[in-house]
Amino acid sequence: MDKITLERIEKLHPFVREEVKQIIKECDEALTGKAKIRITQGLRSFEEQEKLYAIGRITSGKKVTNAKAGQSIHNYGLAVDMCLIIDGKTASWDTAKDWDNDGVADWYECVKIFARHGWDWGGNWKTFKDLPHFEKKNIPTKKGKVKSSWRTLIKLKTDKEGYVLF
Repeated sequence: MDKITLERIEKLHPFVREEVKQIIKECDEALTGKAKIRITQGLRSFEEQEKLYAIGRITSGKKVTNAKAGQSIHNYGLAVDMCLIIDGKTASWDTAKDWDNDGVADWYECVKIFARHGWDWGGNWKTFKDLPHFEKKNIPTKKGKVKSSWRTLIKLKTDKEGYVLF
């Protein structure tokens, strides 16, 4: 796991940090070729979210999100975006390449690992597919499971660091 990925994991919601480390470890073990996984985005502030939402609406460029501030699971530290780092230096979002020649695209090896841990993949969304995106689907609590939808999360109380309390 590279330093950048580790730094981004440490900013995620404390509830998912160890799980994400385990997922990255499993991905890196599965990818036996020259590709390794990197977290490109984790926790995102409401201000950062508003700037992204403005792209293609207020500022020039192609729309990158339909989520306003508070409407992204990134805003709660429960989502990550990823890429593959090839040979330790080149970022790739190629979902078809099989760098380790095992007959399965490296990207989809990681998609399966995230799914085994209960993470939803943005590539499965019906509209506005987001291939680099993964988010924790359900959060187990003492009272049952909390669905990690922004409509639920935005109503929850936060701790002194700003993370939602389950």
